[in-house]
Amino acid sequence: MTLFISSCLCTEVAHMLMKDPKENPVISREPLLNSMKEKNEDFMKDTKKIIARRRGRRSEKLDTDVGSPASCKSLMFHRRPGYGQLGTKCLVKANHFVANIPDSDICHYSVKIDLEVTSHKLNKAIMTQLVKLHRKSDLGMRLPVYDGARNLYTAGFLPFTTKNFIIILSDDEEGACNRREREFKVTISFITLASMQQLRELLAGKPVDTPHKALTIIDIVLRQLAAQRILILDFQLLVCGCLRYVSVGRFLYSPDIKKPQQLGGGLESWRGFYQSIRPIQMGLSLNIGGYSSNPLDMSSTAFIEPLPVIDFVAQILDKDVYSRPLSDADRVKVKKALRGVKVEVTHRGNVRRKYRISGLTSQPTRELIFQKNTKSVVKYFQEVYGYTIQYSHLPCLQVGNQKKVNYLPLEACKIVGGQRYTKGLNEKQITSLLKVSCQRPHEQEMDILQTPKYWANY
Repeated sequence: MTLFISSCLCTEVAHMLMKDPKENPVISREPLLNSMKEKNEDFMKDTKKIIARRRGRRSEKLDTDVGSPASCKSLMFHRRPGYGQLGTKCLVKANHFVANIPDSDICHYSVKIDLEVTSHKLNKAIMTQLVKLHRKSDLGMRLPVYDGARNLYTAGFLPFTTKNFIIILSDDEEGACNRREREFKVTISFITLASMQQLRELLAGKPVDTPHKALTIIDIVLRQLAAQRILILDFQLLVCGCLRYVSVGRFLYSPDIKKPQQLGGGLESWRGFYQSIRPIQMGLSLNIGGYSSNPLDMSSTAFIEPLPVIDFVAQILDKDVYSRPLSDADRVKVKKALRGVKVEVTHRGNVRRKYRISGLTSQPTRELIFQKNTKSVVKYFQEVYGYTIQYSHLPCLQVGNQKKVNYLPLEACKIVGGQRYTKGLNEKQITSLLKVSCQRPHEQEMDILQTPKYWANY
């Protein structure tokens, strides 16, 4: 820009200084040079104004602020004129409970299972069996907390750094004559010591970063202990079974928080809550409530009632099934509702083997025959178990794998409790669930207060 302006000025000056032969050679050059200088100054001022306007008002404001630092020091805020006198004072309650942190650190171990197990539920079953067999010996009376994947935590060191265990589990979901055992190799190895020192310093008011790892570990421990039916008293672990929790995502549901309400169709509602550990000014806080957007709300969801299967079928169809056979439409509806549900047998006394339903027979029980021994189902149950089937006009449950199907009469099975219903609800059930979920503030408070008193020292 400057070079262009200078070039223009030089050209203009040279043009104006050229002598006309008709002009009087006595004319002075000073007025002309002064005029050109004024034009040059005016042009430069106009150029600066254009550049300033293009930069915008913000840059001019910044330049002004930087140029007058003394004005910032003289800025004074108005004092608060007083306190509000109108209205009614009230006490605001929060769903936070002060928790005690352990004096000792938490040991972090890794868990490796040789067979590729993708089910967290099976992983936890393996670890439960391991603790049951080896807690008093190899685990040094420690009660570990396992997240169902690769992480295991203990309040103190285990007697080993790395150790292998062989765990045998019986598969209870196979046919009655095809019970098989599975062997798993479990390796537990020490990883690190999760120090609680930084968390203690944070709660003491020292300027340290928030120890997210320590908070995450405590959060996992609390959730897993609740799911394992274990009480917590100042982080001293005591085995107890007064509460049953079912973990669904980050929520914990229990029929003991509040009496389950029937939703119809063989379903009932369970109350649940969301919990998290948070550092606050008073110390470590256990927050109990619902979703994070509205943490004061408790959650409700549908579970299958632990009924005899024949009673469950009667509720699904809303008709008498004890004296009438099922139609094809009824059978399809029942099959859809029961598929994947876990049941336990009731015709073998204290032996309560569990099975998962894979289907429903198209024929009534009195027409079914076991292919292996060519005996009818009615005769087999009478001879082997001394059990007389009363409702032989109803179909049988199919359990086990598809290659070797096993038949179980409806009347000889009961639904295992604690199974969340994941299929769609009908309009009546949705209305009932919404009605159960809506609570007055004092009812919500009672549910929240009742939740931690069984297993936390608050």
